[in-house]
Amino acid sequence: MDSDEETLEETVEGALDDDGMPHGFCTVTYSSTDRFEGNFVHGEKNGRGKFFFFDGSTLEGYYVDDALQGQGVYTYEDGGALHGTYVDGELNGPAQEYDADGRLIFKGQYKDNIQCGICWIYYPDGGHLVGEVNEEGEMTGPVYSFDKSTSSCISTNALLPDPYESERVYVDASLISSAGEGLFTKVSAEAGTVMSFYNGVRITHQEVDGRDWALNGNTISLDDETVIDVPEPYNHAAKYCASLGHKANHSFTPNSVYDTFVHPRFGLIKCIRTIRAVEKDEELTVAYGYDHNPIGQNGPEAPGWYQVELKAFQATQKK
Repeated sequence: MDSDEETLEETVEGALDDDGMPHGFCTVTYSSTDRFEGNFVHGEKNGRGKFFFFDGSTLEGYYVDDALQGQGVYTYEDGGALHGTYVDGELNGPAQEYDADGRLIFKGQYKDNIQCGICWIYYPDGGHLVGEVNEEGEMTGPVYSFDKSTSSCISTNALLPDPYESERVYVDASLISSAGEGLFTKVSAEAGTVMSFYNGVRITHQEVDGRDWALNGNTISLDDETVIDVPEPYNHAAKYCASLGHKANHSFTPNSVYDTFVHPRFGLIKCIRTIRAVEKDEELTVAYGYDHNPIGQNGPEAPGWYQVELKAFQATQKK
């Protein structure tokens, strides 16, 4: 995938300058039988060009002063392709790789032609593997795989944090009176930014409606059939920290909303998405959406604390 080609023997089809160097659009065939078709300026590749390698693979992109720069596409002999970012002829930056059928099989970063940082590997069965690679580009450290919860298992690794979420939020004492813990931002973010994920065991609405309300403190409706729940003891970070969305507290003037999200590890869940710009260390809040009316009319019945806060909020609006 390196775009450099060093050889002493070559044949040129196309225009030459006064020094006998390729100039303009030319085809250069090297002794290795690799060939390059593209634009030259006094012997150096400049402009669009494409390598055709002896094994059937190709490399296409834009050349500046004889080196591939910016976006380039390396196509394997079997038809798979790697779309990457090149700097001075080497892969440096984000890249995505596809198989011969056009399915995404890799997403991550490269440095000097070697995978680096957190990379994603996608499998044909729909599973995903996420982890940090070492200096040789090999997967090391925490490994993430498809881990959809069930009615009895919240996660096969309940203490493995989400890498995206870990860069954006943390849990601390809430600034809201008597709210316990809250969810805070590690970084500032614009409106519409996904900040946190709400994963949990998957139970039915009938189960939620049929049990004591005290057990429903960390439940959220996913769809008409399923409710996501973070029950005891998983509401404690020492027992569960794979997702933190259940730590966000209620506000009648929230800065975020719940939204559906297809997570590569958890599957279909809810996320917390900002509805306005938020600052670093700001507490994230959402509207819980309890029914303000008597039970059974529209949504879930509001617990006592919510009704108290609602009355206080309505009183401030009348002033």
